[in-house]
Amino acid sequence: MGKTDHDNLRLLGIKTTLPKSPKEAILEKVDNPHLTSNYLIRFSCPEFTTLCPVTGQPDFAYLIIDYIPDAFIIESKSLKLFLSSFRNQQGFSEEVTVNIAKRLEEEVDPRWLRIGGYWYPRGGIPIDVFYQRGKIPEGSWVPDQKIEPYRGSR
Repeated sequence: MGKTDHDNLRLLGIKTTLPKSPKEAILEKVDNPHLTSNYLIRFSCPEFTTLCPVTGQPDFAYLIIDYIPDAFIIESKSLKLFLSSFRNQQGFSEEVTVNIAKRLEEEVDPRWLRIGGYWYPRGGIPIDVFYQRGKIPEGSWVPDQKIEPYRGSR
């Protein structure tokens, strides 16, 4: 059997520990198996956690990352480890959300990318942060993120 692009993956299939920081996290990628097609990949992370840069207390968000790949797709275990590396990092929700998007752009240079960061209330105010790169390629199906605005207890 010949060598494949996933023979170069370092994290998949082995026991791993969380990276100490997002900068140290390895984001792995593999060749896009459908290079001539515009299709959407969605990652949902309903339990994203980072720390407030002022108080050091945890901030929680529901992240939805949508992208239409170009040459590469993101390997999901490495993305999970990258996102988990924010647990002990401090940053404002706006900074963190956009930094995640920029890192994904840097690593896989997608045709199109959108991230919705739906941050749970702190001090009674939820914060939603949205980032988009480029225009949706013609003929692509991009579903709504369908996250309900925070309304408190019902």
